[in-house]
Order: sequence, then C-alpha cells, then structure tokens
Amino acid sequence: MRAVSTLADAATRALDLNDIARGDGFLFVRDGIGFAGRGVAARVPADEAVAALTSIEHDDRTGIDSGPCRPGPRALGTIPFLPGSPGEMVIPAVIVVKAPDGPCWMTRIDGPGVDGDLAAAGPPEPAADDYTISSVTPIDTYLAAVESARDAVRAGRILKAVIAREIAVTAGRSLDVHGVLRRLKASFGSSYRFSVDGFFGASPELLVEVEGRTVRSVPLAGTAPRVGDPDRDAAIAEELIASTKNQVEHRVVIDDIHDRLLPWCSYLDWEPEPQVLAVANVQHLATRIEGHLSSPPPAVIELVRAISPTPALGGHPRDEALALIAAVEGVDRNRYGGAVGWVDGAGNGTWAVAIRCAELSPDGRTAHLYAGGGIVADSEPLAELAETQAKFQAMLSAVVRP
Repeated sequence: MRAVSTLADAATRALDLNDIARGDGFLFVRDGIGFAGRGVAARVPADEAVAALTSIEHDDRTGIDSGPCRPGPRALGTIPFLPGSPGEMVIPAVIVVKAPDGPCWMTRIDGPGVDGDLAAAGPPEPAADDYTISSVTPIDTYLAAVESARDAVRAGRILKAVIAREIAVTAGRSLDVHGVLRRLKASFGSSYRFSVDGFFGASPELLVEVEGRTVRSVPLAGTAPRVGDPDRDAAIAEELIASTKNQVEHRVVIDDIHDRLLPWCSYLDWEPEPQVLAVANVQHLATRIEGHLSSPPPAVIELVRAISPTPALGGHPRDEALALIAAVEGVDRNRYGGAVGWVDGAGNGTWAVAIRCAELSPDGRTAHLYAGGGIVADSEPLAELAETQAKFQAMLSAVVRP
C-alpha cells in the first residue's frame, strides 16, 4: 500500500470531524483536536499496528514539521478490558487530522479494494423515536457485588475493586450514531470522543499518551455529582477532595500507574495533590503524571498493555481484583473498561480509558451502556448505585435525545 499526505484545502478544513466520521466511519477527537477517518485500508492486531503502519510507503507532501507526530497513516482501535485479550486496529483509507498547532492535513491510502469516500454529510436530521431502557444487570446482583467487594477490602484480601453494571437502550429503529456523536460534542467536547466499529463514547480519562520521548497519563478515581448550581458544585468538589474514601481510591490508582510506567522511564513525576476535573454531569479527582521515556522508547501500545486495566477500572492488586469481579459482577465487559485510541508508525499515540461508552448491537437498535465505581472499605452499596446512575447520564442523554 501507498499513502499520500497533503495539506487540507479550505473546504476540508471547514468540515466538522463528526460529519466526516458520521455513523459508519472512525473518530478520535478532543477539544477539536484529533482525526476522523473513512474506509478501511487494513485491519490488524493491535500489537502489530506499528509494524503494519511502517510497511506502508508514505509520500508526505505537507511540508509540516509538527514534532514527533508527523503526517502519515494512523491506526485506531480498542484493547478489551481483560489483560492479554486480542485488540484490533483499523487503518482507515483516508483520515483528516486537525493538529494542536493549527495545521490540518489529510492522508489517503491507495491499494486494492481501498475506498475512502470523504464526502461529508451535513448535520443529522432530528428524529423522534421510542426507547426502552432496561437493566441488564439486576440491581440486587449489583448491590450484592458491591457488598462482596467491600467485604474483601475490609478483610484485607484486596485494596480496591471496581464493580460495574450494564443497562440497554433499545430504539424502534437503528440508532443514529452520527447524531449521538454530535450531541456528545455539544456536552462533552473536552472529553476524548471516539467511534470505532459500533463502539462510541466520550471518555474524560487519559490512559496514556506518547509524543516522542514524552509520556503522559491523567488517571481519574473518586467521583461526585454535579447539580448545575456553581456554588453547590463547588461545595461538592470540596467534599470530594476532603473525602477519605475517595482519596484512598484515587491514591491506589496513582501509585499503580506510576509503578507500571516507571520501568519504561528515565524520569517520571506527578502532581502532589489531585485536582478536580469537572465534566457535564460529574466531577472526578484527577492527577497528571508526566515523564521522559528511556531509549529506545516503547510504542504507546506497549504502555497500554502494561497499565490497562488500571485500578480505576479493575482494582488492586490487579489479579485478585479481577478474579473477584469475574466471580460476582455478572457483566461481560468486552471493550468497556479497556482502552481506545490511536497509534502512528513511530509509536506515538493517545489512548483513553474506555468509559462513558456504548456498544451497539449488530442490528443497530440497541446500545449497551456501562458504569461502575471503585469499592473500598467505606463504600456503601446504595451510594455506589447512585454514582453509577450519575455516570450513565452522559451516554443516556446523548443516545435518547432527539
């Protein structure tokens, strides 16, 4: 295969990335920075994506010197929740990239059977429909699982486990993924919004990013609601910071990610105190971790494999927590709780934790949504249930709103 990268013309620069991806393309974007793709040049195992990208002959006609992440083919995909699960990456036939420092470029791959129609659709038409929302995970099952995890922490068998539950939203006709992506942009533009093979969402959490020799992660753990009143939300944020339960949950995640990244780094540091990251419906404790990778630097997918699932989605110690989750949760997580992101031929890339997401059924009429929370010694089952209800709102409002 051969790829050609060119500067985008004015018409392409004006396109909304959501309107390029539409419901059947590929998207990874945050704050207007990212890319959209159409068509499939190749599908490859995640661990072979860098080699597949470097094997593509590339003609760069952009003249852009944008640092480590230069123009060229990219692969987008997912790595499932369970460690060691095979992940798949798509190399789109054509991508449009909007870079942080302003340039917009396009890479098109030519090859047998490759079709990358870039013609953008306009905004989706509003449409009313009937929806049925059902609990795939029985509430009693979820509450019992939370109690089991809490008891395991109190008994000293684990430090933390994340218990999730699943709901399903079924529509009278195929769900309009394009419309959902547009609504996610309006409400969660500063989250990592993604769409790949029927898996879409808006994750607030950066799992890991590699840019040359720089590595970054912004783990989230510890959650409180937002009510829409600035004074009350500020008070809730102060309570979140002061909460021993949430601080313990957060510290477990920070220490684990730091310890797993450190062997790859010559330098690694983190903020001394967590900050509060607010999204449209909830607020989280967040800590920025940044370091310098040793030589030769690993590809971003190697780091994804090393740290995912983090204690923010699995627990700690990892093996013991995952065994407990498998025994009591009753949810087939598949891609939920894993990682979603992109990689280029140099191993650079950005990966988000696969949360605030939906998995579309084969007939396109049902979206499966997931939400969970970290369980520690002070966790109360009904409070954890309320936290999942708050987290569900992000995707529910995007899926069912006309």
